[in-house]
Amino acid sequence: QVQLVESGGGLVQPGGSLRLSCAASGTLLSINDMGWYRRAPGRQRELVALITSDGGTYYEGSVKGRFTISRDNGKNTVYLQMNSLQVEDTAVYYCNRLLVLNAYKLSGRPYDSWGQGTQVTVSS
Repeated sequence: QVQLVESGGGLVQPGGSLRLSCAASGTLLSINDMGWYRRAPGRQRELVALITSDGGTYYEGSVKGRFTISRDNGKNTVYLQMNSLQVEDTAVYYCNRLLVLNAYKLSGRPYDSWGQGTQVTVSS
């Protein structure tokens, strides 16, 4: 059974940085397309970054240039480096394997049950 565990969230001031981690068991992340999602208060969960099995990376417009998704195959972990954080980035962040429908449109279907996620709060 695949388990994905998110960590690394916290409280940060606007302009700050955080690095989120998604550790996997039961599957090799290197052979999967992976996505970072977020759910802000009162909003639906949205896909903000994805990395394909061949290393292609794609981002939602509001995070492009600020967030970087990456993967460490040796640690079977996917990361989301978040810089220049804004209040609007406040959300619970989740990772998931996904079936990519259209990478350029950041369209995909998550495979797995959602984990607990990790809370990111950007506030002064």
